[in-house]
Amino acid sequence: MGGRRRDTGQDTGADTGADTGAEVDPDLDPGVERASEIDDLTGEVPVSVPDDLADLEELEETVEHDIADLETVLAERDQFKDIALRLQADFDNYRKRAAAQVGDEVERATGRLAEALLPVLDAAEAAYVRHPDEVGPLLNAMLTELKKHGLETIDLEGQPFDPNLAEAVAHEEGDGGETIVAEVLRSGYRWKGRTLRPAMVRTRA
Repeated sequence: MGGRRRDTGQDTGADTGADTGAEVDPDLDPGVERASEIDDLTGEVPVSVPDDLADLEELEETVEHDIADLETVLAERDQFKDIALRLQADFDNYRKRAAAQVGDEVERATGRLAEALLPVLDAAEAAYVRHPDEVGPLLNAMLTELKKHGLETIDLEGQPFDPNLAEAVAHEEGDGGETIVAEVLRSGYRWKGRTLRPAMVRTRA
């Protein structure tokens, strides 16, 4: 029995897995997967760079052209606006002048009509002196109606003499003071504020 070798059941090179030439499955080894990721990061990264800048320059030129066109349109708009404002102002001035001219024509026409009636008023005043009761109401009615349209009698008796309102056809001596209207010989009239006919008066000074 002393010559028998004890069997330890150990195999010194068969199952240790120390064989360096054995293949390793990358799906089972995380180190292999990590190394693959590093290789991917250190490789070339594609960069998108425009190959031609002509499109960009053309776009810039188009924008500049559009801005210039817009400025031109705005300038024309302002010009047309100024023209419209001037035309509006000219039209307003024309309308005012036309209205004033029409008003003046109406006043002159009615003034001529009133002036044409003055001999009738003179005759009525003369008749009033002789027949005051009979002619008085008619004369007052005529003067009242004409006054509504702008005719008024100039009241001068006892007032200082004004050559713009009266014509002196007679004179009498007084106390040497200021010349006044002593008597109205023919009535004077205003038409809408202007002297239509000066009065004929006798003065005293």
